[in-house]
Amino acid sequence: MNDKKPLIQAEQIEQAILLIRGQRVMLDRDLAALYGVTTGNLNKAVQRNPDRFPSDFMFQLTAEEAEASSFQIGILKRGKNIKYLPRVFTQEGVAMLSSVLRSPRAVQVNIGIMRVFVRLREALALHKELARKLAELERKIEGHDTGIRTLFDAIRQLTAPPVKPRREIGFHTTAKEAPGEARQKARRKGNS
Repeated sequence: MNDKKPLIQAEQIEQAILLIRGQRVMLDRDLAALYGVTTGNLNKAVQRNPDRFPSDFMFQLTAEEAEASSFQIGILKRGKNIKYLPRVFTQEGVAMLSSVLRSPRAVQVNIGIMRVFVRLREALALHKELARKLAELERKIEGHDTGIRTLFDAIRQLTAPPVKPRREIGFHTTAKEAPGEARQKARRKGNS
């Protein structure tokens, strides 16, 4: 196993990965810089091998996309125009570049780029899984929210004092009557 320090740092590669047309891609000029070749030489190698670069591996930016990307990443200096529309390479296109650029540096750079793409894909999958679990939890809580509210309402009703006083049950005497007199009154009422 070769544990040499990588030629290119992962952070440098991550900064060169852009999102264009819903795909993670790298510009030809950024790849050329990483491989240590000119952009022209990289594009010549691609042009000599058109069968290896179908549209899902590599595509050329439109003028509008190139203009937008130049503002996003600062390709151009003030007052300059884009002479050639840049090509961008998907992960598969970057992998294919190692077959047309055969230098040892190209192989090492490709290994680093593939590792970064895989790490980005894993991070994206983790975020999607977390988002799915959060949505599932929200759905579960929605039903519980109503149930919990109903439970609290029932508890409040049980602990709240009664609205009207309860009717007292049993024999009660007033302070003016003696205990024997109250019994006699009750007997008289029962006989009448």
